[in-house]
Amino acid sequence: MTRAPYAVQAATSRGRLHPEPESPTRSPWQRDRDRIVHSSAFRKLQYKTQVFVNHEGDFFRTRLTHSLEVAQIARSIARQLDLDEDLAEALALAHDLGHPPFGHAGEDALNAAMKPFGVFDHNAQSLRVVTLLEGRYAAFDGLNLTWETLEGLAKHNGPLRAPPPYIAEYDHRHKLELTTHAGMEAQVAAMSDDIAYHSHDLDDGLRAGLFGPDDIAHLPIVGEALVEARRASLDVPPPRLRHETIRRVIDAMVNDLLAETRQKLAKLAPADAQAVRRSKQPVVAFSPRFAEANQVIKDFLYARMYRHWRVNRMASKARTLTDELFRILHADPSLLPDGWRARAGEATTPRAAGTVCDYIAGMTDRYAMDEHRRLTDLSIPG
Repeated sequence: MTRAPYAVQAATSRGRLHPEPESPTRSPWQRDRDRIVHSSAFRKLQYKTQVFVNHEGDFFRTRLTHSLEVAQIARSIARQLDLDEDLAEALALAHDLGHPPFGHAGEDALNAAMKPFGVFDHNAQSLRVVTLLEGRYAAFDGLNLTWETLEGLAKHNGPLRAPPPYIAEYDHRHKLELTTHAGMEAQVAAMSDDIAYHSHDLDDGLRAGLFGPDDIAHLPIVGEALVEARRASLDVPPPRLRHETIRRVIDAMVNDLLAETRQKLAKLAPADAQAVRRSKQPVVAFSPRFAEANQVIKDFLYARMYRHWRVNRMASKARTLTDELFRILHADPSLLPDGWRARAGEATTPRAAGTVCDYIAGMTDRYAMDEHRRLTDLSIPG
C-alpha cells in the first residue's frame, strides 16, 4: 500500500526506548498492535465499565467492545487518507488501557483519593501501563512500544503544556514532544474515539430505555439519521430502527471528518509527518457544523444518560467501593497480594498510594467487587 507523505513511515520511525531487532514479518506498528492485544491490560477491558457496570447486561458496551469499535472506525478512516492503518489501530486499541473499573465513577474516586499525592489521569495511566506496569519481557518493563505509538497515547487529547506527573516524568527519559500535535494516525484514533462513544452511547441509552427515539429526534445529525432510518425501516421492529439510525450517524460523522480533513490537508500541504505535528491546529477534524453538533449530542448524553438516576445510583456505589478499597489498602499495604506488597513499602506514603492506585486501576469491575468483599466481609476467606 502506498502511504501519503504525511503518514508515519517505517524508514523514519524513531524506534523504541530499548532497541530491538526489527521483525522480518511485521512492521513496527503491527508489532505494537500485537503486543497490545496480547497484554493482560487489554484482556481485562472485557470486564471494565463503559457506562453500564459489566453485570448490568451482556449487550451493553464494555471498554473492550468500545476499543474494538474505535479501532474499526480508525482503520477505515486511515485507509481513506492513505495513512498507516496499523498504527491507527494500535492507538485505538490501547487508548483506554489505563481506565480503572467502573468507568468515570472509578476514575473520579481514584483521582479524589490521589489528590494528596498527585492526580489520577486515565490517559497518563495508559502510558504507565505500556511503559511500566505490563511485565512480559526479561529485558525491560512495559511493552517497549515505538515512539510514534507512545506519542499518540500521551497526546490522545492534544498537545500537553501541563502534562500529568507520570507523562512529564516519562518525557524526561524519552522525549515525546508533548507541546506539539500528534501525528495523523494518532489524531484519527482520537477522533474515532469521539465517533464511537457518541454513537454507541446513543445506542446503549436507547437499548436501556433511558430515552426513546422521539427524545433524540431534535439532535443535529441524529435527527436526520432517524428520519432516514424511519423512511427505510417502515414496519420493522424497534431494534432495527435503532441500528439503522446509529449506522447512519457513524456514516455521517466519518464522511464529514474525511471531507474536512482533506480540505485541511490541501491547505497545509504537509511534506511529512513532522509538518503535521508542527501545525498550529489539528489536521484531522470535523467541520464547524459537525463539531457544534457533536457538542450538542455530548450535552444531551450527559444530561439524559450519564446523569440519569439509574446510572447515578450505580456510579455512587462504584465511587464508594473504589474509595473504600483505596483507604483500606493504603492504610495497610500488608493486605496487598505478593509483589504489590513489596512495591508499596511503608503505609500511607506517596509510594504506597501510587502502588495501591496502580493495583486498583488494573482491576476489572468484577475483581474490584470481589476484592472489596474479601477485605470487608468476615464470612469470605481472604
